[in-house]
Amino acid sequence: MTRSELVAKIAAANPHLQLREAELIVQTILDEISQALGRGDRVELRGFGAFTVKQRAARSGRNPRTGEAVEVADKAAPFFRAGKELRERVNGGHVPKAGDLPG
Repeated sequence: MTRSELVAKIAAANPHLQLREAELIVQTILDEISQALGRGDRVELRGFGAFTVKQRAARSGRNPRTGEAVEVADKAAPFFRAGKELRERVNGGHVPKAGDLPG
């Protein structure tokens, strides 16, 4: 689903909202999540999941074209962990447990 599809669904589900109001709602939510992650905060949407920032340590990498060693600086990366309800929906009502995993 794209952002414009999400906006259209919100506008269709809420006939009292105009399309530009639905767009403003979606944009505000995404901006707030981005700003919170930028501050290093955790964003939790119950039933959906949690957004966090993980720190990636500096490391030595390789240039795939030349094979030359390259230093990769440390950086922060956004991370999403799905909530239980979302996992259940994706798995058709079945949430795998540690004993269900192969191997």
